[in-house]
Amino acid sequence: MSDAHGAARLTARGVVRRYGGIEAVAGVDLVALPGRITALIGPNGAGKSTLFDCLAGTVRPDAGRVLLGGRDVTRLPAHRRVRLGLARTFQQIAVFPTLSVADNVRVGAEQQSRRAGRSDARAVAERTARALRLFGLQAVAAEPAGAQPSGVLRLVELARALAGGPRVLLLDEPAAGLDAAQTARLVSVLRGLAERGMALLLVEHDAELVAELADSVYAMAEGRMVAGGPTSAVLADPRVSRAWGGVS
Repeated sequence: MSDAHGAARLTARGVVRRYGGIEAVAGVDLVALPGRITALIGPNGAGKSTLFDCLAGTVRPDAGRVLLGGRDVTRLPAHRRVRLGLARTFQQIAVFPTLSVADNVRVGAEQQSRRAGRSDARAVAERTARALRLFGLQAVAAEPAGAQPSGVLRLVELARALAGGPRVLLLDEPAAGLDAAQTARLVSVLRGLAERGMALLLVEHDAELVAELADSVYAMAEGRMVAGGPTSAVLADPRVSRAWGGVS
């Protein structure tokens, strides 16, 4: 099912999702490769979040296929895809506000133990501590998540997803609400994950961040892919400039 070194690619083939008579996603093809950061860009309403829902399993496509490491997961619900190594963050921050920052991250670490079919408290603690350290969250680890500013909560959500040990990570606007220092840490962490073989797919509106971070880019408009390929080529494509106001 998986590629070398436990990595996996995520593939969409002809994915269609309709709402009423409108095709929010209209026959989209996409590949997120292990060891690479792939960006998905486009204006609001282009269908990016709907495509993410189809890839993550929170929405089932009306047509087409979703493959994880070569396995057809089109009909699998989100929690089954999580067990196969796919994790996702959301555009709207989703944390447990009454739990501590550390306990929020621990939820992700425990998911990996369940996926492995065994409970290992020491391994869970180590994965939690590692994720907290990666995102610089040690100082607020014992504090309630609900008391943190939005930038910190974004990092908490990312740390929780990472603690689950995914092979494919879907990130919906991961830099939203982050200050310059937090964004720099995010860039460093995501590059490190790609170097270790993870496949990363992110939706992002910041053209400068996309140019800095992504190895390849897909551009959507009105539910369709208008361009795809190396980052510099896609960002310079006139069709992308017309469709996405973020490209100068």
